[in-house]
Amino acid sequence: MDDCTKSCEEKLNESLGAIDFSTFVISLGTSALYHLGANVPEVQTAGVISLPLARNVIDIIAMLKEKTAGNLTGDEEKLLDALLFDLRLKYVEACGKQSAAGDTP
Repeated sequence: MDDCTKSCEEKLNESLGAIDFSTFVISLGTSALYHLGANVPEVQTAGVISLPLARNVIDIIAMLKEKTAGNLTGDEEKLLDALLFDLRLKYVEACGKQSAAGDTP
């Protein structure tokens, strides 16, 4: 590996930090929030909100919780529980808003 490639990889690793289970789950949660329209400017939400994609990501997180049961630390379990609770609540709220507006998911 040449010096340029090595330094680029080192910089990338430093900027991203270590990837662990919690970081992975948080990135999935961020993806779900994006599909629910969170932190997206009002003018852009129409093209961003996708309830089916949000539901898919929430289901993936729930599957991970089920498949990793008994193998997680207490903090990781709490993270999954809190994240799933919050995402499911936001999903139901988004469905209600969409129903009130007369849109289809």
